[in-house]
Amino acid sequence: MSLYHKLAARAEAGNPVRIGVIGAGKFGSMFLSQAPRAPGLHVVGIADLDPQRARAALARVGWPAEQYEARSVAEAMRQGTTVLTDDAEGLIASDGIEVIVEATGHPGAGIRHALACCRHRRHIVMVNVEADALAGPLIARRAAEAGIVYSFAYGDQPALIAEIVDWARTAGFRVVCAGKGTKYLPVYHASTPDTVWGHYGFTEEQVAGGDFNPQMFNSFLDGTKSALEMAAVANACDLTPPPAGLAFPACGVDDLPTLLRPAAAGGVLPADGTVEVVSSLERDGRPVFRDLRWGVYATFEAPSDYVRKCFSEYGLKTDPSGRYSAMYKPYHLIGLELGLSVASIAVRGEATGTTRGFSGDVVATAKRDLKAGERLDGEGGYTVYGRLMPARDSLRAGGLPIGLAHGLTLTRPVAAGRPVSWDDVSFSADDPAIRFRREMEEVFRGEAG
Repeated sequence: MSLYHKLAARAEAGNPVRIGVIGAGKFGSMFLSQAPRAPGLHVVGIADLDPQRARAALARVGWPAEQYEARSVAEAMRQGTTVLTDDAEGLIASDGIEVIVEATGHPGAGIRHALACCRHRRHIVMVNVEADALAGPLIARRAAEAGIVYSFAYGDQPALIAEIVDWARTAGFRVVCAGKGTKYLPVYHASTPDTVWGHYGFTEEQVAGGDFNPQMFNSFLDGTKSALEMAAVANACDLTPPPAGLAFPACGVDDLPTLLRPAAAGGVLPADGTVEVVSSLERDGRPVFRDLRWGVYATFEAPSDYVRKCFSEYGLKTDPSGRYSAMYKPYHLIGLELGLSVASIAVRGEATGTTRGFSGDVVATAKRDLKAGERLDGEGGYTVYGRLMPARDSLRAGGLPIGLAHGLTLTRPVAAGRPVSWDDVSFSADDPAIRFRREMEEVFRGEAG
């Protein structure tokens, strides 16, 4: 039976999946626009630091006002309506909530909410890739101990990549590389909120007329978001980040099997079993033909001459040897697809991708020469961007994760292009997010021997 029919059966039985959403930003709003259209889903509560923002989001996506006027979770349960609140942990603790969607984008908040879900035994869809890249390996262990499902968000790229990887391995193929597309040029690593709109080609009028957050947009441009997402994929799919970080080769969909194969076979990968992000721009700024800017992919290898022959017979695009091919999805629909995660958890007990180990990490890296006494401003800011590293290298170097590089002060200079370490900053070991991350480092450092 399909997810749709299983949800419909729950609706008919009067037992919908009762959901709490934390964060009414873009991703949360996109999910909320679709949730009423799927059978068997009931968004019981929406928590946001600014409930008026949530109210405005619901109006914008077309919810009738009477749908979100409930005064309590209990009332919302009885009436089939929704309550708005600024108390996320109270929402998590409410009796009857089955699945929490964490869509704040704040790494510390994501850790806090995930641990609350573990205490109250609520399944969690972690939209917040910032939190997952920072501490997902230990969160996933705590969730397993609590008997809850910890899941990526379908519609976001890590979940869609994990799905393709799972398809390939279940069909008996060895995955050579998996990743996504983006717009990239090397100069973007130094981009700041002051330069971001020029790189995107937005005019002053466009920016003034829309809801544009320059630091958030810059985190996509400067490579940080790509690094976070590829860390999540590496940790979910037992893949290894390239030792030198993401290379962002310019590549269209037709060239995936040729470029995204090991260097020993003629490609650009240092080894197989890795992650990589492909650019929609050539290094001179020209657009790549048939780019994958909005999509995801995996490359895989024919295990025998017979399978290589099948690749040819059924029209798969391959490298010149015929051994390597690729499967890709050209688009992702962000929060519009999130209901698939909720449904998969509720009616199958399965995550749509989940963290399984600690293979990849994202370390704060200086955008320019930084001086002692400077205050770091985190993802998409003026001081650092996130660089993907193998976790073993990050642990060995004492790398400062990008998710904690907001508001910390440098105690010594860091040269442009160099990773920032814990020894380079002053920090409070009592900060909950820092304490949890440091605990995770000790756990995995000990397991690595």
